[in-house]
Amino acid sequence: MEKFMIIGERIHCISPTIRKALAERNPEPILKRAKEQIEAGADYLDLNIGPAEKDGEEIMTWAVELLQKEFDNIPLALDTVNKKAIEAGIKVYNRAKGKPIINSADAGDRIEMIDLAAANDAMVIALCSKQGIPRDNDERMAYCTELLERAMTLGLEPTDVLFDPLFLVIKGMQDKQTEVLEAISMMKEMGLKTTGGLSNVSNGAPKEIRPVLDSAVVAMAMQSGLTSAIVNPCDTRLMETIKACDIVKGSVLYADSFLDL
Repeated sequence: MEKFMIIGERIHCISPTIRKALAERNPEPILKRAKEQIEAGADYLDLNIGPAEKDGEEIMTWAVELLQKEFDNIPLALDTVNKKAIEAGIKVYNRAKGKPIINSADAGDRIEMIDLAAANDAMVIALCSKQGIPRDNDERMAYCTELLERAMTLGLEPTDVLFDPLFLVIKGMQDKQTEVLEAISMMKEMGLKTTGGLSNVSNGAPKEIRPVLDSAVVAMAMQSGLTSAIVNPCDTRLMETIKACDIVKGSVLYADSFLDL
């Protein structure tokens, strides 16, 4: 059984510090965030440059080269709706430690990101939605199947697609949480890999409560079959939960994992 894959979420243009650093091509804040996440246990770093309509290709190229040169070709998820920026990032990407991940495709306007992944031997995150949040698991799984069929038709291996059931905010959507866990179980039964933005579940909760909610949900999701997540690896409680779940599930050797903890 494979170890749970952690995709670090903290290089994100929603942060004023990161947005300014990207705009000014200032490496220091970006490298600082990257170092913190790698040292905390991130396997991949999500590089979110936002829409980047004006100079997305230049920003993505600069940031990919910066991070991989500084951190021994750390694998990256290239996160933007700007297709040309993703293409530019892939051109300079070093695959020594893992394929690039395209973040993300969906069953709507962004379905062509599946094609981009297939054309470039990349992995891709596939959101099980078309427009907004799916009504129920019938709809969620219909989109999952549609995305899988397109990927396989284009020659992608199922393992190159990370299906995202869409984690939902607990505040306001408490009644939908078990539905997401059930969807993960269904995808596991199909032999699919899964991921998602885990911190969505605790949006709007008090700061001190967020690690509690995120840790509980990740444990339940891992038991349901979740194979990776986009998270804040600097959240100690969350990372301890993930590592403990890996031990319980037999994904890693107990002794080594205990020492890492």
